[in-house]
Amino acid sequence: MKDKKNTLARLGEFGLIRRLTKGLKADASVAVGPGDDCAAIRVSAKEYLLLTADMLVEGVDFLAAERPELVGRKALAVSLSDIAACGGTPRYALVSLGIPAACPYDKVAAIFNGMKRLAGRYNVNIVGGDISRCAKLVLNISVAGFAAKGRLVTRSGAKPGDVIFVSGSLGGSIKGRHLRFTPRVREAAYLTANFKVTSMIDVSDGLWQDLGHLMSASGTGAVIYADRLPLSGAASGIEDALSSGEDFELLFTMPLAEASRLLRAKNGFVFRQIGFVLSGNSGMRLVGKDLRPLKVKRPGYRHF
Repeated sequence: MKDKKNTLARLGEFGLIRRLTKGLKADASVAVGPGDDCAAIRVSAKEYLLLTADMLVEGVDFLAAERPELVGRKALAVSLSDIAACGGTPRYALVSLGIPAACPYDKVAAIFNGMKRLAGRYNVNIVGGDISRCAKLVLNISVAGFAAKGRLVTRSGAKPGDVIFVSGSLGGSIKGRHLRFTPRVREAAYLTANFKVTSMIDVSDGLWQDLGHLMSASGTGAVIYADRLPLSGAASGIEDALSSGEDFELLFTMPLAEASRLLRAKNGFVFRQIGFVLSGNSGMRLVGKDLRPLKVKRPGYRHF
């Protein structure tokens, strides 16, 4: 008889990661291990090496009919977004492809060209990878970057009283935004160079769910004001902005004094204040204009 408690549907992505990595040992060079947007390795007294990997699977992360150039672009952009979320600069990429034998060469070339164009825009070097036969198209991207000491940001530094911000706008990813988003590398560089950012994550699984990851890692709670959420023109409403995911905007926290400076700054970027960090026993709350609690119907994307 099958043990239903041990299925991946019950464990979920993070339950699976916790089980697989339990007891995993690392030496003193590893500053940040599994569970954050990137691993961070101490390579000198002044710098961290950042490592991240992302896999896109046909039928799960993109559709076979979608433009191959945009699929390739997305595959690399997702990993660049991870590096940005840790306050780093992406520099090198490895591209591994699982390809059906019947896949036309022109489609594969277009996917790779989409990656190359984005890599050129962000000065990222594609330095290798691997190719294998697969039943469906699978793209696996690994990216290495660097973060200066003092500019590395993880998910675990938020403090009660910090202000919660999000970059750009939210919602509407299903209408094609998930293929065309801009990885917020430049925004992250600006923030970490000029402000004290206490925690950060990129919004991949939905703002509400990813906020939960920040708060869980930091041991804090949060209040979010629904009327302050920046909806994209393609968003169908608040629930879409909270839960659909694949916005790849930066969700971050900073002390109140730093937040005041950011709100006064003229930088050409879009950062919206959407809430505050609360003490750990406060949980997560979504409130309306009248401060009455609102229910989040769907927390975010489920991987299993």
